[in-house]
Amino acid sequence: MNCLLCGSDQQDVFERVESFGIPLVYYQCHRCGLVFQSAEESKAADPEFYTSVYREIYQATETPTSKDLWVQEQRAKHLMAFLHAQNVHRPDRALDIGASAGVLLKAFKREYACDVVGVEPGDAYRTFAEQQGLQMFTSKEELITSRPERFDLISLSHVLEHLPDPAGDLRSYRMDLLSESGFLLIEVPNFYAHDSYELAHLACYTPHTLREILLKTGYEVIGFKKHGVPRSACLNLYLTILARPAKSDLHREAVRPERYVRQKRDLGLLYRRGLQKLFPHKAWLPLPSREES
Repeated sequence: MNCLLCGSDQQDVFERVESFGIPLVYYQCHRCGLVFQSAEESKAADPEFYTSVYREIYQATETPTSKDLWVQEQRAKHLMAFLHAQNVHRPDRALDIGASAGVLLKAFKREYACDVVGVEPGDAYRTFAEQQGLQMFTSKEELITSRPERFDLISLSHVLEHLPDPAGDLRSYRMDLLSESGFLLIEVPNFYAHDSYELAHLACYTPHTLREILLKTGYEVIGFKKHGVPRSACLNLYLTILARPAKSDLHREAVRPERYVRQKRDLGLLYRRGLQKLFPHKAWLPLPSREES
């Protein structure tokens, strides 16, 4: 078993939990500090898991729900605002990995009038997106095999934490799909505020380890934000980061270790509980009710 960030085979058990009734073991890497599940042990590392099982477990149906589409709409609005704040130039071609129902792709197309392509392994969600007129592929490998033109923007919204080989995939995006002047947009749960432990979450990223995996795989970070959209007005549940291919002299393989991860997580969750008590209506914003969804 190797660390998903630095590749070390030295780790200790960090936490034993259950998710959807399934026992999970999270390990912490001795070398870099990343907290992760073993890809060899996890059911979520099997590519077939996302074809249909994932949605059935998480929302009891394979097809998109109105609640899920609402969440995706809010995330898309936030990501578009983040890109505008970073002065990202208009892309000619945009790719969304883990495109789900295509909500973010449609936002790119609407805002930038650009060509858009999605990768989505879930059959029902991919079909839904295709019915919206979006070009979709089942996997990164299928897309690369089609020999597409390079993309000026590649996004992974709540996807990186699901990947069994995140470092390998990030390198592949840079080498095979992203233009030299293109941008990489990523959003993940924040391990220091989000519950994080879930069946499908193979890695738990902190601000430090998220930056490190990008630096290790040949990117430079140009924008970063902690926030709670769309679930909270005061809890920093999520991390959004913008990067681009690094100049060769900035590229480094070595990973700077993160220390005191358990203490930082304990303090972060303690702070979260305090905000929940002080500002309950701001800490957790309502989701659409069953009737609204």
